[in-house]
Amino acid sequence: MTQKKSIIKRIKVGKRNNARNKVYKTRVKNIIKQCLISIQNNESVSLEEINVQVSLAYSKIDKAVQKGVFHINNGARKKARLAKALKTIN
Repeated sequence: MTQKKSIIKRIKVGKRNNARNKVYKTRVKNIIKQCLISIQNNESVSLEEINVQVSLAYSKIDKAVQKGVFHINNGARKKARLAKALKTIN
């Protein structure tokens, strides 16, 4: 293990950021999965509820992009896939 203080600090900061990023990634992944399941089972869920879920997913994706967890294009791609899936039931 290194003895330099700056390297030890960078390791700590990296672990902290990794933990924070994991929280955002997990939330986004789970809410997208919920949206896709709701879209597939659209008979049991109303269209209004699906729209609320998708708008919440958009919000979480935008927040993760804002925090630097996802690249801008990655966030846009996730939102486009959700929009495409939503279009199938309309």
